[in-house]
Amino acid sequence: MSNISYYTKEGLQKLREELNQLKDIERPKASQAIGEARDKGDLSENAEYDAAKEAQGLLELKISKMEETLSNARLIDESQLDTSKALVLSTVKLKNQTNGMEMKYTLVAESEADLKNGKISVNSPIGRGLLGKKVGEIAEITVPNGTLKFDILEITRS
Repeated sequence: MSNISYYTKEGLQKLREELNQLKDIERPKASQAIGEARDKGDLSENAEYDAAKEAQGLLELKISKMEETLSNARLIDESQLDTSKALVLSTVKLKNQTNGMEMKYTLVAESEADLKNGKISVNSPIGRGLLGKKVGEIAEITVPNGTLKFDILEITRS
């Protein structure tokens, strides 16, 4: 079963660059390490050779998973998104009804989430609670501590 992931143009480019880094730089380094360990003698008692082979196996697994992710990646067409409600790539300004604190989050795909920069995954509890909401609505979001209520103040596209 394929697991489709949605990416922004920047997120997809970052994924491709990371894959190229692994294939073009890390893979030759792993092969070189195996070659150097092989040159040191008896392979049956060569821990360095075993470690290099294991590292290569892990690298190949990572490359394989990344290639699968890339093959199932879909680019989000921002021009087709409805701007009246909170969707992926929406920047939502909220007000916590309990403490009056205002915050702003951009809803992104899980792979691009970065809380420090105000980007939260649409799969997170808050992200799921905001999806489909419009300005003026109240989002009731269940989190481990209970239920939070947020007023939706503003929705913009980033």
